[in-house]
Formats: sequence, structure tokens, C-alpha cells
Amino acid sequence: MDSKRRDFLKIAGLSAIAGIAVPSAFNSLLKGEALASEHGAAAAGAHGAVAPTGKRWGMVIDVKKFSANPGLAEKCVSTCHAVHNVPDFGNKKDEIKWVWVDSFNHVFPDDSSQYKKPEALDSMPILTLCNHCDNPPCVRACPTQATFKTKDGIVAMDYHRCIGCRFCMAACPYGARSFNWRDPRGKDANGQPFIKAENPKFPTRMRGVVEKCNFCTERLAIGQIPACVEAAAESKALVFGDLNDPASEVSQMLKTTFTIQRKPSAGTHPSLFYII
Repeated sequence: MDSKRRDFLKIAGLSAIAGIAVPSAFNSLLKGEALASEHGAAAAGAHGAVAPTGKRWGMVIDVKKFSANPGLAEKCVSTCHAVHNVPDFGNKKDEIKWVWVDSFNHVFPDDSSQYKKPEALDSMPILTLCNHCDNPPCVRACPTQATFKTKDGIVAMDYHRCIGCRFCMAACPYGARSFNWRDPRGKDANGQPFIKAENPKFPTRMRGVVEKCNFCTERLAIGQIPACVEAAAESKALVFGDLNDPASEVSQMLKTTFTIQRKPSAGTHPSLFYII
């Protein structure tokens, strides 16, 4: 941890001791009532509830197709983590996850159809990742602009700017971010690297840095689709594309198929849609 990071954490700690109402501040960030940085102000102003023009990437996740293809969700996770050098620390406490599998009740805790939903939902694998919200509270919470929103709707990160304050983790209502309590570039007690097979085309991170799914922005830049979408291509369980293009496959699917989103009451306007 460098001196700048230590200095910031000291200030954050003193602020908390001084009685600043941090929970209230994060609630305001979630609602879009407060801004933590000038960059956040620009992002909020440039990206309202719905981007009227330009490209906006989004994804449809077909839960039924994942259920019909056992092991497919895990394949998407392992593919993503291999491409992005996500470390495996071997325990849940230190787990780093960009894409993961969870239960319906955990992913959709505020679903009101609990008394009439099919029991099969309880055992279905729900693929989960960053929602790349159109109104992202994590962007507003970041004091260093390490988290920012791109013109095409992706909530991205600059790992070199991250000071490890974890304000973004507290602000995210979806638990889509992980913090490196340990050094991802290190080895376990048996001398095995936490990153099993390093991909030289993608940077590794360091201890004290937050990370999350980036919608494979580095692959999109060279005309490739996200790694998880490519892994599920045969089943079409994941459909990815431009939400602002009415002719795109993802837009056509959203026009004809009922979908749900995570925590719509949070007002974050996710770019992920689920077919249940």
C-alpha cells in the first residue's frame, strides 16, 4: 500500500470518527442525490435513466437455458476468470469474482412472486455479474475516478487509480465487486500461483485493489464478443448487443420476451435482463 493510499484511508477513518453519517451518505449516492467527485457529476449528467443516442451495451440472460445445460454457467465463470486473470485464493472469504452463480432467492431478494413462483426456480443456476447500470452509484461513490462510465454504457475501472477505500463496494446494491485482501500475483502455501494460467494480454491486479466484470471492454475494442457470451454461444443462453439499436438481437429479444431485472426499486437501471 503506497503513501497516498494510506493517507486517504487515514482521512476516511478520521471522518468516520468525526461523526459523518456514512450510511446516510451511501443511501444518498444510491438514490443519485449526492456526488462524490467531479467525474461523478459529469457521468451522472451524461448518462440519465436511458441513453437516448449512441451505443449502449446490454445482455439478456436466459435462466432456463442455463438450467437445461448443466455446467454451462460454471463454464462461463471459468472462461471469464481465465481471460481476466482472476485469482483463486481457495476460500470464500477472499474470493474474487467477476461472474458467478447464485440462487434465485439471493439474486432477486425483492421478488414479490414468492408465493406463486415455480419451485424449480430454487435450484436453477442464476449467472450473475456487474449490471453496468445506467445510473451507477459506484461511479458516484468513487473519490478517485477509478470507477467510471464509458460512452457505450460500460461501468469500467482504472486499477491504477483504485486506492482500496471500498466505497464502491458499499454503494453497489448487487455485491458485484470484490476486494483483493491478498496479493493476486502471489502463491499459496504449496507454492501454487493464485492465477493458474496468466493471460499476458490482460493486466493482473495487486493487493488492496477492487475489481469486477468489465463487460470484456478489451475484447469489444477489437470486435470480439464478451468471453462468457462466446462460451455460451451454442446454447444462446446469453445474448449481448446494443440496447440502443432497435435491430439488434438483444433489442428484438427484449421487445418480444418478458424479462426481469435485479432490484428495480434501486433506480440504477441495469443493462442486464433475465428471462426466467
